[in-house]
Amino acid sequence: MNKKVCKIGAVGFIACVLPGVATATDAFNLVGVGPVSQGMGGVGAAFDIGPQGMMLNPATLTQMQEGKHMVLGADIVSAGLEVKNTATGEKARSHSHGRNNGPYIGPELAFLWRADKLALGVGAFASDGVGTQFGRSSFLSRTSTNSVDTGLDNYSRLLVLRIPVSAAYQVNDRLSVGASLEAVWTSVNLGFLLDTTQIGTLAGQGRVSGSLVPGLLSVPQLSAGYLDINNHRATGGGVEAWGVGGRLGVTYQPSPQTRFGVAYSLKTRVGDLSGDADLTAVSAVAGNIGLPGKAKLHDFEMPASLVVGMSHTFSDQLTVAFDYKRVFWSDVMEDISVSFKQAGSGDTLDLKLPFNYRDVNVFSLGAQYRYNANWTVRAGAHYAQLASPSSGTLPIIPSTPTTNLTGGFSYAFSPEDAIDFSLAYGFKKKVRNDSLPITDKPIEVSHSQIAASIAYTRRF
Repeated sequence: MNKKVCKIGAVGFIACVLPGVATATDAFNLVGVGPVSQGMGGVGAAFDIGPQGMMLNPATLTQMQEGKHMVLGADIVSAGLEVKNTATGEKARSHSHGRNNGPYIGPELAFLWRADKLALGVGAFASDGVGTQFGRSSFLSRTSTNSVDTGLDNYSRLLVLRIPVSAAYQVNDRLSVGASLEAVWTSVNLGFLLDTTQIGTLAGQGRVSGSLVPGLLSVPQLSAGYLDINNHRATGGGVEAWGVGGRLGVTYQPSPQTRFGVAYSLKTRVGDLSGDADLTAVSAVAGNIGLPGKAKLHDFEMPASLVVGMSHTFSDQLTVAFDYKRVFWSDVMEDISVSFKQAGSGDTLDLKLPFNYRDVNVFSLGAQYRYNANWTVRAGAHYAQLASPSSGTLPIIPSTPTTNLTGGFSYAFSPEDAIDFSLAYGFKKKVRNDSLPITDKPIEVSHSQIAASIAYTRRF
């Protein structure tokens, strides 16, 4: 029973699944909520984006017409990710290698009741997601130590699904307040190869521990370790957990044409994600030595954020909105901590991988032009600083695009029902990393992305 292997890439995490999930990213966060927001660059702090406002600033729900509103839609994302070994020129592409690959489709469901000064709503939205799958034959599956072609897949999939219950109240003609309480479900699939050089660096930093370590070190010509967390389904993840989140918001309208908004999203409280996993030690002489067990991804949370925005109506047809958001990634992504417990023996392996994510500034600018009673068109731009330092760039985490151009439209079949559509293009961004322990090879990650959102809204 040779033991296993340290591994963790903990978390790269993927995009994902419910049949899959969702849109261009700020790190793991999606650009905007729904097609109105996405089409205008992700705005929504001070602008009516429909029932989807419960996921950005619930106070904006009081801007909606009285009545009952139902939304049924989906967010779709297709990412183009290429990793280059800058030492050899080899390239690995994430495309059509399995269920963890895209395109991803995330749900968009909501029901809102609005009457007099009060609005109440409930919904389900994919709020965060990233994902890749590189297959078993790229250079990412080959060890630097002893140059072993492991035949092991490199992949990730993350989905954060939020189910908000929201309330908003119009205090007076100028001021509205709102709040959402959310059930949060986080699920992850992960397959990540960790070379012996990475394991040694982590050990030197005191980031590897557990009763499996001596057995791991006894494996002849140990070349790498591999952690496989996979539910082998098109939805969900190998490790998952439920928790809570929420947000508070306010809007203030100093004039009929201008509105300001502020909203604070709380850090989620989900805790440890747990589920079945396999740990594999890669030996240059004995091959792959696998052990079944359980894995836990510790304290994996989505960050708190603060957004402020304004919207201004220039005419009955044209409105422009701008949002600034501060996302506090450093509080939740300083380290990724993963543990493995072997079935039967109960022996453990604990790893902590340094990510060192930074707090980022995010800027969204959008415009809406109402052409006639049926057609409305939208356009926008979205820029987010890169949360991950270059030394924290992991091939299986596609979170590098920073600049998106967006557009969309609405078509109203009647005053009661309409369909909204948007498209966002994330420009290709390249990031290099040659730093242990995150990577054992000098790499350049190129990532571009196309995302779409479509929703049907019915008022009755």
